Amino acid sequence: MSERDHYYMGQALELALQGRGLASPNPLVGAVLVRDGRVVGRGVHRFGQRKHAEVWALEQAGDQARGATLYVNLEPCCHQGRTGPCCGAIVDSEIARVVVAMRDPNPLVAGKGMEWLTSAGLQVTAGVREDEARRLNEAYSKYISSRKPFVTAKVGATLDGRIAAAGGPHQWITSPESRQRVHRMRLEADAILVGIGTVLEDDPYLTDRSGQPRTRPLLRVVLDSRLRLPLDSRLASSRDQGDIIVFCGRRPNEDRRNELEQAGIEVIPTAETGGRICFGPVLEELGRRRVIGLLIEGGATINFETLRSRVIDKLVCFLAPRILGGRAVAMFGGAGFPGLDQAPPLAFSRVERIGPDLMIEAYPNPSGPASD
Repeated sequence: MSERDHYYMGQALELALQGRGLASPNPLVGAVLVRDGRVVGRGVHRFGQRKHAEVWALEQAGDQARGATLYVNLEPCCHQGRTGPCCGAIVDSEIARVVVAMRDPNPLVAGKGMEWLTSAGLQVTAGVREDEARRLNEAYSKYISSRKPFVTAKVGATLDGRIAAAGGPHQWITSPESRQRVHRMRLEADAILVGIGTVLEDDPYLTDRSGQPRTRPLLRVVLDSRLRLPLDSRLASSRDQGDIIVFCGRRPNEDRRNELEQAGIEVIPTAETGGRICFGPVLEELGRRRVIGLLIEGGATINFETLRSRVIDKLVCFLAPRILGGRAVAMFGGAGFPGLDQAPPLAFSRVERIGPDLMIEAYPNPSGPASD
């Protein structure tokens, strides 16, 4: 790729980020139109505004789009949806060249958009900064191909992997800077999930306090097999800040269920194993509700179950420079894995300093670690 293509695709990726919290359930897309070395049009997709990023950029450029180069981080669409196909608008504008970061994983597009543009005589270049583009829309890619949400598990812990002191009161472990980053993660998610243990111990609101606008309120989800969610909890008392869904066992106490439903909390009986809600039906139901990104902020038990059930798509750990030791609560509890060969391998993708803390990102690595 040329340095120029790399540079302007970077601008398109930066524009796409402006759609965080505003594009879902559609992908994050930014578009930049360049003619004679000058940007003549920019666009970013926001679901509520309907028009796609390419169309916004074309409208801004007007007649200057003729003979220009379009940089877009996702292949332009070629099908009729809430709007007409972007490929048609691109061809009509008499653009000379289109540079695409990645192919759209949507089966309705999946290469057909680039074929349309090529057959119309446009020069098409694909794969510029593709890895960055794939990371940007990893949640959309997972959802559009499986109809299940992309699952990110977030854990805040001490350097020795402890999330709470033994028997002690709730205390913040990580820094304000890390907590602000977590709220940015909530902004990027469509739903947040915890177990009932976290609600009973920490009494959280589970709201998005990033301060940024969002198109869809953050859906709050609780796994609560015996319907123990207190009606006077912060969560139940903040129903005006986002819907609440409680997944319980198949035979819930009907009186308790009615109490929760009359308070405006949706209760969904589902499958359970050993007294614990199964993740499979939960993810399927959230997928039906067009939840693209799911953020899990569980305690030790939920954290372990997500690993054991192999539902995590990405793990994000915030580690504070403190050590609790002793019988402090480990970040992953449960029964544990019987041996290292049963423990799911992970591949580290990023280590970043967040205030005084370290943020470590990792993805499941099916091939496993290299042998020592």
